[in-house]
This record gives sequence, structure tokens and C-alpha cells, in this order.
Amino acid sequence: MDSDSVVLLGSTGSIGTQTLDVARSLKMRVAALAAGGGDVPLLERQAREFVPELIAVYDGGAARELEKRLSGLGIRILSGEDGVLEAARFPRGTIVNAIGGAAGIAPAIESAGLGGRKLALANKESIVCAGERIMELSRRGGAEIIPVDSEHSAIFQCLQGEQANEIKSLILTASGGPFYGKTREQMRGVTPEEALRHPNWSMGRKITIDSATMMNKGFELIEAMRLFSLPPEKIRVLIHRQSVVHSAVEFEDGAIIAQLGAPDMRLPIQYALTYPERLASPAAALDLTKTGALTFEEPDTEAFPALSLARRAAALGGTACAALNGSNDAAVKLFLEKKISFDRIPALICAALDSMEVKQSPSIRDIMSAYGDAYAFAERMCS
Repeated sequence: MDSDSVVLLGSTGSIGTQTLDVARSLKMRVAALAAGGGDVPLLERQAREFVPELIAVYDGGAARELEKRLSGLGIRILSGEDGVLEAARFPRGTIVNAIGGAAGIAPAIESAGLGGRKLALANKESIVCAGERIMELSRRGGAEIIPVDSEHSAIFQCLQGEQANEIKSLILTASGGPFYGKTREQMRGVTPEEALRHPNWSMGRKITIDSATMMNKGFELIEAMRLFSLPPEKIRVLIHRQSVVHSAVEFEDGAIIAQLGAPDMRLPIQYALTYPERLASPAAALDLTKTGALTFEEPDTEAFPALSLARRAAALGGTACAALNGSNDAAVKLFLEKKISFDRIPALICAALDSMEVKQSPSIRDIMSAYGDAYAFAERMCS
């Protein structure tokens, strides 16, 4: 059964290591691992603890090094993109796609076409850039997609037993990041170190910067649109500083159902792995007597224009979301390298959207080309 084992793509990243925490707690078999290869010692430790049948490493040199370190364990080691795609097609187990960035798109497409399988999807880029294709593959009798993002997991949980035509709106909650309450002018000179100080969540560097600009919430709006087959105007974003309500659904009769929990990614990860069951979790329980007041307010789109840019891309459709993603990835990288200021991130994205031709009903090649062209455009703007 899928619930008995895990195929983990992106095992050395933040979501990947937390997935292994959950697998360890639940005593789940880890059947296969995949990683980029940037941390061979960590991958070796994971391999020795879980002894998977297969490990795929994108970097060929890292794969050869790992093969030497694991000699005698009988683990099959693959390399390159083809190796990662083979791991994504592993014949059994719940597939967790926790690969960071655009590298996770092709594996998500491979997994979505596997009939009768469960795909726990944590890779944002795959749904943002190629969500229409992935959901189409799933609808044709492929994988059952369970979202891992805390916000989409919350919505997924709130919708259990409900009818799609009863939904008035989806409410995505946002912490507001480290610069909540600041004006655009006040954020002009902030440093990467300041932007990486998230008030509630411990995440990777790229996604933490996306939280600071609120582009992360823009991506989540696009994801929600694809995952739950709703137009962008039916998806709201509210600032909720406490990160206790992970998201909510408003129904036509005026009722709002919300999912609450401690800000711990192991909760949505475990739900995706054990769905439709709920089991005891290693995460700390939420104590309602200690949460204090819960507040909600509209986001400041003047100070954080990334949300408006995401809505624009969502409305354009086609390859626009891939261009949004590609230009953002380049801009965030440039900011982390201290080559551009914080306020230049949305400016570069806007310029890329203005310059890109949008193709409707795109092929996967069109999507990847739009991503790459927008990435290159943002880099050229700063050269």
C-alpha cells in the first residue's frame, strides 16, 4: 500500500528532512530517495539510516562519490535528470515531491501520470508553472494529489465532505513576513540577512525571501486556483500574524471553516502521508489557551506589489505564470548575492511580465522556455 512506504524527492532540503522525521516517527519504509547532490554527507546518513532500494542524485560527481561511500549496502545509485525521473516513477509508495525550484517540475509531471498513486506535492513551481497539465494528468486517472504547503493542506482538509459548488471563496492566510507594517520606502535598503529572519517559520533561504516579498503568497494563490479549480477572484489573502489559522474556506451560506495548528510543517507532511487517516504526530500540539488574540487584515499591496503581480499572471494564464516564476527566481538569487536591492525584486518581475509574449494552452516545452527566458531577462536587466 502507498501508506506503507515513501518515495522522497528532494530529501536533503527543509521539507525533505522533515518528511524523514515523520517517516521515522511513523516507522514508514523509505523506498527511494532523490536529491541534487549538494550535501553528500547528509544523503549518506539518510541512506544508512533508511536503506532505500534506490537513490537518484542529479549531480553526476556527487552520485559517484555517494556510490563509493555506500559500497556494499546494495543500494542502486542513479544520476542525472533521467535518474531523478526514474525515482519519480518508482513503482510503489507515496511520492513526496519536495524538490526545490524548477527542477521539481518534470518529476511532478512524471508522478502525476501514475495511475492509482498518491503524490504529496510540496514543489510550488510545478503547480505554478505547469499546474494545468499536472491537474489534467491527475484527472485522467493518474495520481491523487495531496498538497503539502500548510495553506493548501488546510484548504484540502476544510473541503473534506464538501461540494465544490458550495464554495464562496478560499482564504489564504499570510504571516506578513519580517517586514510587516513597513512601507515600500522603509524596505528599500533592507539586507538579505534581515529578510531571512522570518517571525514564525523555519524554511529554506529562497522561500523565506519569497515570504518577505509576499511573492510566496502570490504563488500560493496560483496554486490554489489550480489545485481547487477556482478563478483567482474567488481566492482571498489575509494577513494573520499568529500563523495559527493556516487557511479557511468560506461557503455560500456564510459559514467559514478553518484549519488551526502549530506552525510546524510536519503536520501537513504527515497528513499527506497518512491521508485519509490521522495518526499521532511528532509535532507539538496547539494549545488554544495560549494562542492569545487571532487577528486578520487585508495585505498592503502598495508595499508588497508581488501579490498584484501574481494576480496579473494568473489572469493572463498560459505561460505568464512560468514567466512570473522564472523572473522571481532570478531576482531573489540576485538579491541574496547582494547585486540588487530588495525593492528591485518586484520591479524586475514586472518588467519581465511586460516583455514576455504569453502563449495559451502551452506545451511543457513552452512552459520551460518561458521560465528560462524570464529568468535570463531578469539577469540581463542587472548586467
